Amino acid sequence: MAKKISIFIGVIVVLFAGLYFVVDYKNNQAVEDNNNPYGDKELEQGTIDQLDDPNYKNQIMPDELKKKVDSGDPVTVYFYSPTCSHCQSTTPYLVPLAEDNDIDMKKMNLLEFNNEREVYSIDSVPTLVHFEDGKEVSRIVGDQGEANFQTFFDEYVNR
Repeated sequence: MAKKISIFIGVIVVLFAGLYFVVDYKNNQAVEDNNNPYGDKELEQGTIDQLDDPNYKNQIMPDELKKKVDSGDPVTVYFYSPTCSHCQSTTPYLVPLAEDNDIDMKKMNLLEFNNEREVYSIDSVPTLVHFEDGKEVSRIVGDQGEANFQTFFDEYVNR
């Protein structure tokens, strides 16, 4: 009886080890195959899962955003987290809306760059911020609906 239990436990351990290696291999392939904008940064699973989603292209890295804001050039940034349910419901209509308005909306993944929350005073996600002349002009916080985002674009970005 003890021998059967040992064999059973051994099989379970081998199965879990195999599963771990398959998932790890799959994640590594996803990171390498999708023109990973994060470089060699170790990524969270939520980010890996979104690498091939066209709604999450046009990522901006923290140094690039700082340079853009400091230059005074206008920039609109969508701060989000891949694990945020409100972001997951907002992104599918916000990204096409920005594209329809011909807005080059940058995306900042706060799951990967959580310290940027403090830099840009982001208390919750999703948050859309428009910068001009090196300072914040306006922001809209939360899943506000397509009409409110359109109003934001019309008032602050499409001037």
